[in-house]
Amino acid sequence: MYGAPVDLSFKHICNLADAWTEEPSSGLRPLKRNSEMKYQSRSLRLNNNNISSLSDLQSTVSHFLAEPLQLAWLDLSFNKITHIDHVLCELHELRVLYLHGNNIFILSEVDRLGVLPHLHTITLHGNAIESNKAYRNRVISALPRLKAMDFSAVTRQERVMAKIWHHSNDHTRSSTDTLK
Repeated sequence: MYGAPVDLSFKHICNLADAWTEEPSSGLRPLKRNSEMKYQSRSLRLNNNNISSLSDLQSTVSHFLAEPLQLAWLDLSFNKITHIDHVLCELHELRVLYLHGNNIFILSEVDRLGVLPHLHTITLHGNAIESNKAYRNRVISALPRLKAMDFSAVTRQERVMAKIWHHSNDHTRSSTDTLK
């Protein structure tokens, strides 16, 4: 029922609303449309553009997809995104999220994505947060259903280490809070 990804990559898009005038690139598989001329796809590629704000993401998804609430795969890699916007947390069917090659610099913002019940794959490498020594543990701890991170499988041992890391940091935070 669902067709190929709606591909709006390499379109020089700065604002998501600008994407509405673009025609998606055609790939190997043809794009299927419904009677309202919306695409029957669960995947949207907005990578390799100049997007810095995700404020129009819901409208953009609704503009292109026949079933916007079914969006499962979103590629926002290689843009100018600096924050993990709350709008991503509204994509409840999201399974795959590519955010690599952006400018995200606050590691704790990854925690927001923990509300996504089906998110199993994420990429965040190539962002400033990657330089944090707790990067992988923090992400795996915040997103316990992850199967892959940065194109690498999440192992059972990494889950154990992330859990230990999480508990030791919770303990550290609680003792610090009681000292104040």
